[in-house]
Amino acid sequence: MEVSLKSLAEFLFQRRCLKEIKAPNLDSLSQNVSNICIDSRHVQRGALFCCLDGTKRRGIEFVHDAEQNGAIAVLATERIENLDIPQLIVTDARDACGYASAYFNGLPASRLLLIGVTGTNGKSTTTYLIRSILDAGEMRCGLIGTIIYYDGEKEEEAERTTPQAPLIQNLLSRMVKNGCHACVMEASSHGIEQGRIVGCFYDRAIFTNLTPEHLDYHGDMDKYFAAKKKLLEKYMRGGWKVSTNVDDVYGKMIQETFEPYALSFSIRQRKKGRFYGSIVSSSLEGIVMDIVLPDGITLANVVLPLIGEHNAYNALAACTTAWSLDFSPDVIRRGLETCPPVPGRLERYFIEDGSICVIDYAHTPDALEKALSTIRPLCGGKLWLVFGHGGDRFRENRPLLGSVAASLADHIVVTMDNPRSEDPGEIALQIVEGIKSSSRDPDYKIIIDRKEAVHFALDHARANDVVLITGKGPERQIIFKDHVMAYSDFDALKEWCDSRGKKFL
Repeated sequence: MEVSLKSLAEFLFQRRCLKEIKAPNLDSLSQNVSNICIDSRHVQRGALFCCLDGTKRRGIEFVHDAEQNGAIAVLATERIENLDIPQLIVTDARDACGYASAYFNGLPASRLLLIGVTGTNGKSTTTYLIRSILDAGEMRCGLIGTIIYYDGEKEEEAERTTPQAPLIQNLLSRMVKNGCHACVMEASSHGIEQGRIVGCFYDRAIFTNLTPEHLDYHGDMDKYFAAKKKLLEKYMRGGWKVSTNVDDVYGKMIQETFEPYALSFSIRQRKKGRFYGSIVSSSLEGIVMDIVLPDGITLANVVLPLIGEHNAYNALAACTTAWSLDFSPDVIRRGLETCPPVPGRLERYFIEDGSICVIDYAHTPDALEKALSTIRPLCGGKLWLVFGHGGDRFRENRPLLGSVAASLADHIVVTMDNPRSEDPGEIALQIVEGIKSSSRDPDYKIIIDRKEAVHFALDHARANDVVLITGKGPERQIIFKDHVMAYSDFDALKEWCDSRGKKFL
């Protein structure tokens, strides 16, 4: 796909992004843009290079590299000296990059039903549930999220929850080309705050909940919540609706702030005009729940292939959104009941020796507590926990994670997550501080090598024991300061089974 630099500049002017153009001559604006790029190392001939500032370096530091690699123009917030290609001087580089990416890809958001899912926990599972319902209703739906990007034909492993604008718009364009009518997308607080979703306008939104996370970036909960709210304040369109969890204090605030557009759901309180769910039964195989719709219709005994109350909330969120889009109760039921397993979200593996391994992405105190609280009453034996915490992340969470682990697990193995620039041993000791502060005094052990830690727990687990491995979920690598090592919790489990002659049931 190509567009002329002139027409792209005109579009940015219409969006009130463009301040001025600095060009060697008028003919230079007649060139065609072949790509939108934010990394000078990936620039090829014909690219528009967008100068976005990072946490450590400024984008304009790389313009000459981009020019040398073939960029035909740059987009920046200030004039750059000694540059022989056109410069689009804009008011906000991230906004302009988003709009430029959308224009370059043919404004794909205008041709899709867009559903944005935000909140701290539950985003990935909720997107899977929504896609399953839309598929059941014969509406092909793309997906952008923490686990995968799906363009309607193929899946690819996600690099981040909400990718940068050029990739988002490219994915949306591919969805349109592949016959999708909708896209469900996770909208992270970083993605919203950093303008990655500029160029997207949503028809529906979901607010799952809000618990402490990313406070090293946002500073405090008020700022974190404000970042989430921007999805509703800046990026919605038409007769939009937001489905919000009113059992969460911040979800209740969303309902009160955006009342004309809000659809509320709850498990705690049944109220006329509200979506209500109740869990009928629960086991490690899944949960059975009743869902009451605002019009009084009850979806009785919905069999969810997921476990835990938090997944009942995720199902309610997906149901609320689908109902607002006029999907029938039968389609909603079918979509919920046939949702495929969500990688790394309480993924269960039943082992022939009678033990069970569960892999989950939980990496915050709240998410870990939810995972442990879900499994604890369903565990017929001892509950083992293998976990760590990422380096260069919210350190205050480490003793809290240890305290949560100690309150619910019988045996704890503290290991590494993604240590990045930190010493994984030091991170482990900070977690142990929380374990030691607990009055419950569970058995614990530090094994830094994550595969060794997983194998240790599996070796010592007995029939009816559950080994819960948290923190990485579907991730396939461990990130160190100066290198990346291939690793996945599932591969560690599979290697253990193979070496011990065990099979999955």
